[in-house]
Amino acid sequence: MALAKEMMGCSLIQRSSFVSSSRVFLTCSGNARQKQNRFFPVKPVYVPSVHLRKVSPVVVAAVSEDLIKAAPNQKEKAVKFKVRAAVTIRNKNKEDFKETLVKHFDAFTDMLGRNVVLELISNEQDPKTNGLKRSSEAVLKDWSKKANVKTERVYYTAEFTVDSGFGIPGAITVTNKHQQEFFLESITIEGFACGPLHFPCNSWVQSTRNHSGKRVFFSNQPYLPNQTPKGLRGLREKELRDLRGNGRGVRKLSDRVYDFDVYNDLGNPDRGVDFARPMLGGDKIPYPRRCHTGRLPSETDMQAESRVEKPLPVYVPRDEQFEESKQNTFSAGRLRAVLHNLLPQLKASISAHNRDLNSFADIDDLYKEGLLLKLGIQQETVKKLPKMVTKLQETSEGLLKYETPKVVSKDKFAWLRDDEFGRQALAGVNPVNIERLTSFPPVSKLDPEIYGPQESALKEEHIVGQLNGMTVQQALDENKLFIVDYHDIYLPFLDRINALDGRKSYATRTVFFLTPTGSLKPIAIELSLPHTTPQSRAKRVVTPPVDATTNWIWQLAKSHVCSNDAGVHQLVNHWLRTHACMEPFILAAHRQMSAMHPIFKLLDPHMRYTLEINALARQNLINADGVIENCFTPGRYCMEISAAAYRSHWRFDQENLPADLIRRGIAVPDPTQPHGLKLLIEDYPYAADGLLIWNALENWVRTYVNHYYPNSSLICSDRELQNWYHESVHVGHADLSNESWWPSLKTPDDLVSILTTLIWLASAQHAALNFGQYPYGGYVPNRPPLMRRLIPEENDPEYANFLADPQKYFLLALPSLLQATKFMAVVDTLSTHSPDEEYLGERQHPSIWSGDAEIIEAFYAFSAEIRRIEKEIEKRNADHNLKHRCGAGVLPYELLAPSSGPGVTCRGVPNSVSI
Repeated sequence: MALAKEMMGCSLIQRSSFVSSSRVFLTCSGNARQKQNRFFPVKPVYVPSVHLRKVSPVVVAAVSEDLIKAAPNQKEKAVKFKVRAAVTIRNKNKEDFKETLVKHFDAFTDMLGRNVVLELISNEQDPKTNGLKRSSEAVLKDWSKKANVKTERVYYTAEFTVDSGFGIPGAITVTNKHQQEFFLESITIEGFACGPLHFPCNSWVQSTRNHSGKRVFFSNQPYLPNQTPKGLRGLREKELRDLRGNGRGVRKLSDRVYDFDVYNDLGNPDRGVDFARPMLGGDKIPYPRRCHTGRLPSETDMQAESRVEKPLPVYVPRDEQFEESKQNTFSAGRLRAVLHNLLPQLKASISAHNRDLNSFADIDDLYKEGLLLKLGIQQETVKKLPKMVTKLQETSEGLLKYETPKVVSKDKFAWLRDDEFGRQALAGVNPVNIERLTSFPPVSKLDPEIYGPQESALKEEHIVGQLNGMTVQQALDENKLFIVDYHDIYLPFLDRINALDGRKSYATRTVFFLTPTGSLKPIAIELSLPHTTPQSRAKRVVTPPVDATTNWIWQLAKSHVCSNDAGVHQLVNHWLRTHACMEPFILAAHRQMSAMHPIFKLLDPHMRYTLEINALARQNLINADGVIENCFTPGRYCMEISAAAYRSHWRFDQENLPADLIRRGIAVPDPTQPHGLKLLIEDYPYAADGLLIWNALENWVRTYVNHYYPNSSLICSDRELQNWYHESVHVGHADLSNESWWPSLKTPDDLVSILTTLIWLASAQHAALNFGQYPYGGYVPNRPPLMRRLIPEENDPEYANFLADPQKYFLLALPSLLQATKFMAVVDTLSTHSPDEEYLGERQHPSIWSGDAEIIEAFYAFSAEIRRIEKEIEKRNADHNLKHRCGAGVLPYELLAPSSGPGVTCRGVPNSVSI
């Protein structure tokens, strides 16, 4: 506790530009006192750093010792004294010409009095007016002198005059009279008897010419609504009203307004009927809500919002936009995507036969030679390329090459093996769909009147020979049979998908057997097509090969399974469950919980960048004719599949890891186990590592919640907390708000469960589903996102071609070179960590983000536990008994290893859904 208090009181001050005077103030001995008098008109008194809520209201400022000793009821004339603000402003690393010009103009006008002005607001009310108790206004000093400072952070000072009855500052107002916004990182106030006061701001402050009025920043001291000091109550409510806006008007990029809307901006009907898409959200197609932008409707459909196409930005509240280093990383990825998209198009226009992958060497060359050499573009053609491309070719050849994906970096042929196919169901990029098979054969839940018989084509004779002498019933009873079932989610869309040009798909089921060695072996694949007539062969079962022909059929069947898996992974598990379903909770948090609310402070790092990355996805990825539609088998029906999964499969109460594992039959409750669960597949890397992180998160959240809510009455009476949860459910998830499975919010345990689930989804769950996309999917044959051919039957005309050249048929079933390279470029970007990433157990200003010493100490304990988990994961990855994460050519499972460097690392758990 002492360590946390010391760090809270001193750490930021010691790093500021006033480090010597800060130490003087805190020590107050010898020559130090003489130096102090240059800053303070009276002698400061050192008071040890304490929890602010325990500070006596009598001793409120660093005034003379005589005043400190005065009795509280003595009526003496208030003594005025000065306190100082240390202000940290973050510079942009790169400025365009206009920004530089305006910056110099602001430096000039600052000398003429158009300044940045600060004002302290006391926790106490003004007894005369019952309104705000304010200090004198203070101007940031030396702005004009520091205008050309090139460091990342610039430190300024300001001096306030207050009197001895001012109390403790709980808020600061900032007025930006310059022409240009600036990023205010933090403010620290020195000179009050309670010690340094910290205001972590982390916000853009707009010019009064764009946004009149003063910005309000609260101190790091958390308060429940009914514990808010009287002097701050009005400000707390006004700040929330401003963030909600009035629901009208087109949003400006500089706005800070959070509101809800449906997904009515994915299509672009003004381009033609082929670009129209149904609205997601509402009774017809339920879906979570997204951030409202207020754009005008399209010209041809009043229900569809007009599009903002790249490179123009889509509105998100200003503080949700990427910071500069993140934007630079994302832009670099987009640049690679442009190059890798442009050059295959050039190839296709030069030679029609170059559209397809002709051999596996074509894929290998993407990593070896680079695209220019691979495409065989002659020097004359290179001269015709845009200067940007030719310049990059000359100076940075690496940009035109792909890194070798990890899945083939250790073993080039690992993707062909059945054991690797099974391993990736447990330790790959989508390890969340495998379920225990409880009855055989599986049965569909779809309406038989519409989709045909519910019975599966799988029979006992298909699998009994693969069960190591067990009967099917024995294998079921001993928990040895597992399934990845995509039948019901794909079948309703197959007619429409297969009618698209160059798209062919099945609804797949894959049965696995858990071998005595602990590895997972695929033993049967069911391929279903829509039931058209009683005589049609709508279902087909493929089993492990026994000869050359069945080997190629088996490989094609596995590729179709992987294509289904890639679609469900991207559209349901990744986008829907961690991106789209988180957005309503984030919007409601900003609208209903003050920045000084302790739960907002807990959630804050887990909401970073999510609204921005979701807006970019609506603009470039999940939109009509966007990357997802181009690169995944369902094409224009991608988002409708996502919405169908939301309606029929998504349940918030089963989004936490233990509930999900139990629902899938992968784990059973067992109080003797460390996490209260027993895994039925012991070597299940995602679940085993995930439970370590889940347990650490739950313990941290429980400690935090119990500190502020020792009893249920505080939960029920917290209007901000209740409004947040109510709005998240009844507005953000309005289409499912009447479902009985929504958790109640009445007790501390309820709140712990809800918050742990949200933090799990934003951090570990997203990391497990996202950062392996290029390491596993960058080698397209391993998990093709799109398939272009069905598997030929013996009576099909294509069957002879298949027998004559099975490798060619296999490659022609995979995405084209254009589709493959575009997909590779996108997942390369999505798998990349930016340099400013915050990982689990880290946060900005770790010692002062909260003014509560007990919470800071608990956070450092949580951070230490995360580091311990990382070491445990390293230990597991070196254990040769765990065959799904260790062995010859086997990738270690590091997707839930908490830390990472920048780039594509196949590891690292950021705090938030930030890419």
